[in-house]
Amino acid sequence: MQAWGKDQKVGLSLLQLMADPAGDLTKALDMEMTHPGPQGKGLFGRCKRHAIYAVNGEIKAIQIAEKEDDPAGDEFPEATLADTMLEVIEKVKSA
Repeated sequence: MQAWGKDQKVGLSLLQLMADPAGDLTKALDMEMTHPGPQGKGLFGRCKRHAIYAVNGEIKAIQIAEKEDDPAGDEFPEATLADTMLEVIEKVKSA
């Protein structure tokens, strides 16, 4: 995760990249991708593309990039990109 953060130039930012090698968080958040497409390619237990806004361990908002024809959210990741998350965070803070 550190190498990915370095590559994305987010090393010491407010963004925290986290790995979930055993899928524990994926399962706890009910984010396991069960669509037959990725599973047909051997991608079992893959996590749905998502972004979480949390404050002091409390989840305030979750965005998921998942569509019927794009279960992995790879083609349409807009819901989880930084600009969208900043908008979501502003809405949460102003509510």
